[in-house]
Amino acid sequence: MKKNELLLLAAVAVFVSSICVIACYSSSDKSSLSVTDDSSQFVTLTDAVPDAILEIRYFGTYNFVGHRIDGYEEPTALLTKRAADSLRAVSDDVMALGYRLKIYDAYRPQQGVDHFVRWAKDIPDTVMKNYFYPDLPKDVLFEREYIMAHSGHTRGSTVDLTLFDMATEKELDMGGTFDWFGPESHPDFCGNPETGEYKGGSSDYGRSITAEQFANRMILRKAMLRHGFKPLSTEWWHFTLEEEPFPDTYFTFPVKQLNGEK
Repeated sequence: MKKNELLLLAAVAVFVSSICVIACYSSSDKSSLSVTDDSSQFVTLTDAVPDAILEIRYFGTYNFVGHRIDGYEEPTALLTKRAADSLRAVSDDVMALGYRLKIYDAYRPQQGVDHFVRWAKDIPDTVMKNYFYPDLPKDVLFEREYIMAHSGHTRGSTVDLTLFDMATEKELDMGGTFDWFGPESHPDFCGNPETGEYKGGSSDYGRSITAEQFANRMILRKAMLRHGFKPLSTEWWHFTLEEEPFPDTYFTFPVKQLNGEK
């Protein structure tokens, strides 16, 4: 075989090999995420946790957008059966301490997340700025990941919540509101959540929380962690079931009473 023919064959072999490598990589690199409107593995949260109080912020107008969010058709909360069972155990724990769980959000349909994204791109719309992000310009919310194109809530095993004090008949003072965009919402703000130690200090904006407010956050955190939920590093109110049943599935059905329920 001539030298030129050998060189040509070698080049072809390299080319074919490259195609194989690219094809194999592309196949293994494909996202395994799936999208479905199947609600059969979900329950109404208050059926599983009857002592929970609901204040579904995205069904109303007191939220960072200022309007009811797409996909929230009724003021109810849904969770996967597994997450709801674990939350029931959390509820039993905090009830023994004199508290009830108060739920702000649970399952969130993808259309709700899409609504957040559209709102974040509408920079002039700052109607609720003074209530939820007074220290930040709206155009940094994507950059700092306060708004994202996908949410763990859409997988059905994440919940946003606080504690309600049955003695005072008020929410326990956590030193900050749900959905506050800023470092003050971080679980490690003014303390160490791993040890429960309060350290004090303040944010760059001069805001702080007291030792009592930090301790109140830790009551919720410890109860959630005891029953299999993992926290988020940027929101004291946000927890996801560690062994969530659908880690790669995003659901699209709306928030409303499930079929067969009254």
